[in-house]
Amino acid sequence: MAGVQTAVALREQGFAGPVTLIGAEPHQPYDRPPLSKAVLLGKAEGSAFDVDFEALDIDLALGREVLGVRPADRELGTGAGPVPYDVLVLATGAEPIRLPGAEGVPGVHLLRTLDDAERLRPVLARQHDIVVVGAGWIGAEFATAAREAGCAVTVVEAADRPLAGALPAEVAAPMTGWYADSGAELRTHARVAHVEPGAVVLDDGSRLPAGAVVVGIGARPATAWLAGSGIELGRHGEVVADDHLRTSVPDVYAVGDCASFPSARYGERLLVHHWDNALQGPRTVAANIIGETPSGYDPVPYFWSEQFGRFVQYAGHHASADSTLWRGDPSGPAWTVCWLREGRLVALLAVGRPRDLAQGRRLIEAGARMDPELLTDPARPLKVAVA
Repeated sequence: MAGVQTAVALREQGFAGPVTLIGAEPHQPYDRPPLSKAVLLGKAEGSAFDVDFEALDIDLALGREVLGVRPADRELGTGAGPVPYDVLVLATGAEPIRLPGAEGVPGVHLLRTLDDAERLRPVLARQHDIVVVGAGWIGAEFATAAREAGCAVTVVEAADRPLAGALPAEVAAPMTGWYADSGAELRTHARVAHVEPGAVVLDDGSRLPAGAVVVGIGARPATAWLAGSGIELGRHGEVVADDHLRTSVPDVYAVGDCASFPSARYGERLLVHHWDNALQGPRTVAANIIGETPSGYDPVPYFWSEQFGRFVQYAGHHASADSTLWRGDPSGPAWTVCWLREGRLVALLAVGRPRDLAQGRRLIEAGARMDPELLTDPARPLKVAVA
């Protein structure tokens, strides 16, 4: 998404020079969200972007892995030889974290690429017993698809709740019941000791039969290939970009899942592994490349997830919030959590309340101060709760 959108944004903003888009995968550039939904369930063959690269005069170099970059020479090292550049945009995204000791064990899968989804599609069609390792966003989405396909699903999570790395305990708590409602089993405090053909063994000695194992324990920036380049990396291995998405090396930019950026809005550096960031950031990169001087990149992060028959949306960043307010009953089908800092809305999570999300996102952007009494009344539109 980030690479394609950067190339398209350059053309939309009037850049007339040559543009080359290099990708390690052989497939036409594609969108990832459908992989855990329509593609996985066989409802779509693929999710290629509807972009006419030829008409935009964008040169696609597919199936070409980049092995390194030499900024002093302004060239990339690839398996097919060096590729010179005038300006370089790093948009390599993130790669899934692998389960230690599971490499090479038959029946162990990741879900990140089109090839991953195509390998998993017949597994669902055969209705295997499936063990999902990790109750994060991707684990929940895959479990949803597997239950829809008629598979028996057990989700094992080392933490005490789903989404432990993303949401506070009181917000994740209502989501625990979603698994049982869908017919999936969720086992928390469950650490994987090892995986063997046909089974997952937990550290308490439990042995879970598994026709297939799907690992969803997080992702890390795909930046190992930048070793020795002099491009600064952060503590998560991400490219450290400034507020215009420039790296520490001249004429090299970074955008999407592989890069962090400083947020004046939240007073900290953000590393956002979500689709919307890969859609929005390229406009800033393109404007810088063609010589405009846009304002700094400081979005309100946004993402969504479809899981267990629910549409979950999140906007903002709640880490610095000092109060949490609820709209609606979290045991019901539709509710919203709002996070405030010094009375201003900084983040919200909406379950089945898309209007709250749309209005809340605008209120976060505006830095609106909220009236707590009005805000907690789910019958009132969020936009009228401004103090």
